[in-house]
Amino acid sequence: MTYLRRGVALAFVVSAGLMGAPLPGRESADKGKPDPAAVARTRETVKMLDDLYKLSVVHVTTTYVGARERTPAATVAKKVFKDMAAKGWHTARLIDATGTPINKENVAKSAFEKRAVAELKKGKGYYEEVGAVKGKPVLRAATVVPVVLKSCLNCHAGLKEGDLVGALTYEVPIK
Repeated sequence: MTYLRRGVALAFVVSAGLMGAPLPGRESADKGKPDPAAVARTRETVKMLDDLYKLSVVHVTTTYVGARERTPAATVAKKVFKDMAAKGWHTARLIDATGTPINKENVAKSAFEKRAVAELKKGKGYYEEVGAVKGKPVLRAATVVPVVLKSCLNCHAGLKEGDLVGALTYEVPIK
């Protein structure tokens, strides 16, 4: 089982590692507007990353939870997020949208994350802002994370399939 976990994690890292560029630090978007075509390309990258991470969580959940593994799939996804940021590709975070996070680290921290959760709770499936990191434009985006499998309820009791449980947030360089 350990080798399978490592293989799955390696596949995520290799797949996701094909996108993005280093993000050395964060700052607000007051340095001019990037080319709209570049923002559109970056938006497509966020869509691809969103599919990658969400599908990863579902596949890991069906593999491990189905096998009665006790490690939540989100734990594996967070390791992939951390590895991608450490390699300088982009940042991604799984944040709570219920108000009662299982892990306090999953609380929305930045002003962007707080605005994003508020918008997703209003029913939006996607929220974005253009910002800057060290004078270079980035796309900050958030997507909904609903309960998609009955096994999600093992950790997220009191919810039902389809309920909003959280958000995936991204910060991707605009090229």
